[in-house]
Amino acid sequence: SKTHSPAAALEERMLVLNPRTQRETGRGAQLSNINCAAAVSDIVTSTLGPRAMLKMLLDPMGGVVITNDANSILREVDVSHPAAKQMIELSRAQDEEVGDGTTSVIILTGELLRAAAPLLEQKIHPTVIVKGYAKALEAALKECDRIAKAVDVEDSKTMTTLVQSCIGTKFSSRWGDLVISMAIEATTTIARDLAEGMKEVDVKRYAKVEKVPGGDIADCGVLRGVMFNKDVTHPRMRRRVENPRILLLDCPLEYKKGESNASVQIEKEEDWNALLRIEEEYIENMCAQIVAARPDVVITEKGVSDLAQHYLMKANVTAFRRLRKTDNNRVARATGATIVSRTDEIQESDVGTKCGLFEVRKLGDEYFAFLEDCDDPKACTVLLRGGSKDVLNEVERNLQDAMQVVKNVILEPKLLPGGGATEMALSAKLTDLARTEALDLEVLQFPFLAVARALECLPRTLAHNCGAKIVRVITQLKAKHQSGQEPTWGIDGTTGELQDMSQGDDTIWDPYAVKVQMIKTAIEASSLILRIDDVVSGLSKSKK
Repeated sequence: SKTHSPAAALEERMLVLNPRTQRETGRGAQLSNINCAAAVSDIVTSTLGPRAMLKMLLDPMGGVVITNDANSILREVDVSHPAAKQMIELSRAQDEEVGDGTTSVIILTGELLRAAAPLLEQKIHPTVIVKGYAKALEAALKECDRIAKAVDVEDSKTMTTLVQSCIGTKFSSRWGDLVISMAIEATTTIARDLAEGMKEVDVKRYAKVEKVPGGDIADCGVLRGVMFNKDVTHPRMRRRVENPRILLLDCPLEYKKGESNASVQIEKEEDWNALLRIEEEYIENMCAQIVAARPDVVITEKGVSDLAQHYLMKANVTAFRRLRKTDNNRVARATGATIVSRTDEIQESDVGTKCGLFEVRKLGDEYFAFLEDCDDPKACTVLLRGGSKDVLNEVERNLQDAMQVVKNVILEPKLLPGGGATEMALSAKLTDLARTEALDLEVLQFPFLAVARALECLPRTLAHNCGAKIVRVITQLKAKHQSGQEPTWGIDGTTGELQDMSQGDDTIWDPYAVKVQMIKTAIEASSLILRIDDVVSGLSKSKK
């Protein structure tokens, strides 16, 4: 019999994983992750800046998406590598958190990982690189605080300039002034002061964008109130009321059926008539309770039976049924009404009286109900008109970004210079600190400098996308920042020339929240990807 020595047993390869799974470990896994992340960032590199190119994507359902918004592009891209999925998640996080800077965060993360590859090849341990990145992030945030400029939210000129720098890189920049004024007006309308100096700006819930194909882009606007895609339930109800009293319900105006299945045995014909009369009386009683509040318009989230329509129409009350909960909440905020759950609990204070005009109008083929001229509405509808659905979808995406920018500045009124100026200023500062500051380990200097070099990729991409002479422009920009001049020098993304972002007509400022979130997300995500040293991918169940 053959005996195994312990040494021989160690030499034998131990198979723990399913042979069908793929496994990458150590340096190979790290470099593979870096290459995947770089490939994702290359997809969106050409969509940065005012000279950005658009991407056309065909989704699995056969629809076409035409956009230069990194989040919308990467959402449609189907990838299998886990590191690439992580990158796509970044742009979604950036979009949800601050609404802008989605392209920048992907490009910067890809560049930070590229900058780490030579360090890994020099046998510097990933945890050392991550520690250096964390130190660089700390220093970068301090520098951002130093060069940030406070802004007055009430100053319309500054706010217009700010939104211009966001919209300038988008498809809808050709209708710049219109989109900018709509974004500022919609966001300032729904801003609400809470207790202790806190503010609430819920763009997602209270600023609804309603897209109606047809008409002209110039017909777009922000309503001082709300609109929804519904027509009156009965053709003889009023379609226009000035200073209407509005009542909102979330209960059905029809006979309530029992919870359990009950069967009724009827012996006489009079009993059947009595049953029908009880149903009618129930609905008549509900309508009488509603009419007692003297409303002009009744809107419910549930159904309205034919009999209820008849009684309401006789009382000269206009009714709408099956309105979405979100729309009902917006109507409540705009008109000052309270949503009532039972008709026997209606009080005078529940009726909304802040609306100046109710009217049903036809746009294209459909009817829309407008509640306009509201007194200090805290909800609004942005009406978009345009040639085709694709154009409207892209204008909506751009408008959402612009509204998020205004929201960020209202919540945190600080700005940083745009056009790559902030990134170049941070790069110069980090390069300086790496040479002068005593770091814990001398080897930390390398990842520190790697972050400084990676930050240069944003101004470089800006210059590249507008066809400038990259080497010359970047060298001149570096010289400006390293000679101790103002940190507001950046690249004009249209002409590709150097420009002081705080001077002249074309000043470009970005919200502090967007820039800081972008730098934090990029450095933290690249640190996470660098610490992965084992990637196992395979089938979870054996396919028969």
